[in-house]
Amino acid sequence: MNFNKVSGGVCAPKGFVAGGIHCGIRKNQSKKDLAIIFSEKECTAAAVYTQNKVFGAPIAVTRENIAGGKAHALICNSGNANTCNADGIEKASLMCKLTAKALGIEATDIIIASTGVIGQPIDMDPIEKGIAALAPLLSADGSSDAAEAIMTTDTKKKECAVTFRLGSCMITLGAIAKGSGMISPNMATMLSFITTDAAITAEMLKAALQEVVDDTYNMLSVDGDTSTNDMVSIMANGLAGNAPIASKDEGFEAFVTALRMLSTELTRMMAADGEGATKLLQCAVTGAPSKDAAKMVAKSVINSSLVKTAMFGADANWGRILCAIGYADAEFEIDCVDVFLSSRAGQIQVCKDGFGLDFSESVAKKILLESEILIDILMNQGEAKATAWGCDLTYDYVKINGDYRT
Repeated sequence: MNFNKVSGGVCAPKGFVAGGIHCGIRKNQSKKDLAIIFSEKECTAAAVYTQNKVFGAPIAVTRENIAGGKAHALICNSGNANTCNADGIEKASLMCKLTAKALGIEATDIIIASTGVIGQPIDMDPIEKGIAALAPLLSADGSSDAAEAIMTTDTKKKECAVTFRLGSCMITLGAIAKGSGMISPNMATMLSFITTDAAITAEMLKAALQEVVDDTYNMLSVDGDTSTNDMVSIMANGLAGNAPIASKDEGFEAFVTALRMLSTELTRMMAADGEGATKLLQCAVTGAPSKDAAKMVAKSVINSSLVKTAMFGADANWGRILCAIGYADAEFEIDCVDVFLSSRAGQIQVCKDGFGLDFSESVAKKILLESEILIDILMNQGEAKATAWGCDLTYDYVKINGDYRT
């Protein structure tokens, strides 16, 4: 079965339109801050949310709105997280009502998300005017504007789309995402909104999303912080015309493969665009005694501030990698572990059976000066594998976050 990347983002699947504008939440008028995604037909829907005990009002409202597995549209603002505000639920609900009125749908059929500063009251005047202005502008070419409108400290828009054929029907999945800092998800990464024209039940949609999130978004870390507003949502309108996917059959597996391909691409984009980052890091663990152990080890290495700073300095300090492997909360034998570092400049082995090897520091430096670094960990004690993604930790990360609010 062929899976192909296409353009169009969330508007690539049939029946979806989107858009984004500057409505006035953010002071910088050149930055868009309000996005809407709309389907011409009501969708089955699913989402996963942050497990942070402090969570934004939009999370609570979305949970209630799509509890029945249905949604018709999505609205998201940037610049204000609408979190830890006494009137947060009231204002998130009002955003849904205003959006519903503008689109001619039910307020309970809306997914809502917010991102930005925590703990500041959100001004509804620009949002009310913005929704009224944005609704008529929604178009099949609006994914890029929507992707821009959900950005905060991101430096690049993140969107992707994938197609595959299921029987005689062409299925398309599209997505936009934002995420640059405050990323160490315990469900997903910051915000990612996925659309598809596949016909699939809400139950199978939820199962597919959870499976893919666990292997992609949940394996990303920029700085070890789990946000209060993390959400990944998916809407499926069925306009591709396929027989509805209602069980974990061949069609479901194909859908999961496409969703994983899409989500992996977005995860890599977010890792590469981490706040202040100069390098994309990928840690691939193979030969682990269990899937959980593989995930724990990969994420432990990617989370390590000392590993991240070593990669920034192009320093092949493999002891930091072994240290991070060693404190992973998993059962395994360290004296079987091999470690390799590689990039497009070459590959070098730095550790065998848990002990260091002689290697050329100059060759290692050349490898680590590249913009994408691979850390391969061969555990040699099973068949399980996992991959995690992250970035280096730089001086600019501190600069960005030192005065983020003020």
